[in-house]
Amino acid sequence: MTDTTNKPRWALGMMSGTSCDGIDAALVETDGETEIIIGAALAEPYEPAFRAKLMSVMGLKGPVAEVEKELTERHAAVALRLLKDNGLEPKDIALIGFHGQTLLHQPDLGRTKQIGDGALLAKLTGIDVVNDFRSNDMAHGGQGAPFVPLFHAALAASMKRPAAVLNIGGVANVTWVGEGTLKGAAGTGAPILAFDTGPGNALIDDWALKHTGQAVDTDGALAAKGKVNDAALAKLMSHPYFAKKAPKSLDRNDFDSTPVQSLSPEDGAATLTAFTVASIVKAAELFPAPARRWIVAGGGRRNPVLMAALAEKLCAPIAPAERAGWNGDMLEAQAFGYLAVRSVRGLPLSVPGATGVKEPVTGGKLHRK
Repeated sequence: MTDTTNKPRWALGMMSGTSCDGIDAALVETDGETEIIIGAALAEPYEPAFRAKLMSVMGLKGPVAEVEKELTERHAAVALRLLKDNGLEPKDIALIGFHGQTLLHQPDLGRTKQIGDGALLAKLTGIDVVNDFRSNDMAHGGQGAPFVPLFHAALAASMKRPAAVLNIGGVANVTWVGEGTLKGAAGTGAPILAFDTGPGNALIDDWALKHTGQAVDTDGALAAKGKVNDAALAKLMSHPYFAKKAPKSLDRNDFDSTPVQSLSPEDGAATLTAFTVASIVKAAELFPAPARRWIVAGGGRRNPVLMAALAEKLCAPIAPAERAGWNGDMLEAQAFGYLAVRSVRGLPLSVPGATGVKEPVTGGKLHRK
């Protein structure tokens, strides 16, 4: 997207993750295809009071409109702070790709809901905004998730493939990128299979908060002191989601920790961590060919207990995203900046191998500043 005109160079991707832990904002300079230059980024954690507000409206319950307004205002403040910190102004930004916060995702019922007022964000920042990325995919028979595979595929263009890009957020998802030419509408020239593998950090985080008062199991310390309960793990893995073919997706609340409720805090954390690992290993069975390497993004890559278990169970090298020169905390935010550019260019945002949509489709809703 580099040129010598006075056109704005950057797209800004923003999202609030499934763990409801904060806002990620990241700049990308891109043509929405294979040209990607990574810029500055900013992570803004939510304080406990607002995180509790977000959790209270999950499933579209409670004061959704009130929370949506505050969520949008917080995104605007983060966007403007990121620009100021890097000597930029709103006029330097072409678009904001605004994912918002997922409150409900029921793909089998054709329902997904992300809150975040695109028109208000455009007004508050003075920057055009693209949001509502998922609706058109679902309207055309897709799952509406996962929505970052084309960005993963573009980043993986220079790698030995097949490769697997694993994101362990609240929910974990994987993009398998096969051999082939990655050109044009990025990713559509090579085989892609992408889907939610199962729980990521959400159950572990909820368990840690309940038993330690901390929002995460930092460094897997609680799990490291415990022992996996095989019976509870088997019960967790009996969930019908794991018998479904890919592509497939799920909601943060599709799984719960009922099978571990009688366990100690340590054993519960160890078993829930093993559940995330087992679901990822199970997902690898669906790949058309084994991945030659795994690249891990998201908060889960910071959990050494989880990463060590994955390295033991997966028959391929596994490494955090930073080993590939990527920012493992910001891939999803970067992806929505990339997707915003694709949206205004009319390029596909999703493909059959990623969401199960019948044919590649574009999407997103543009709000002018």
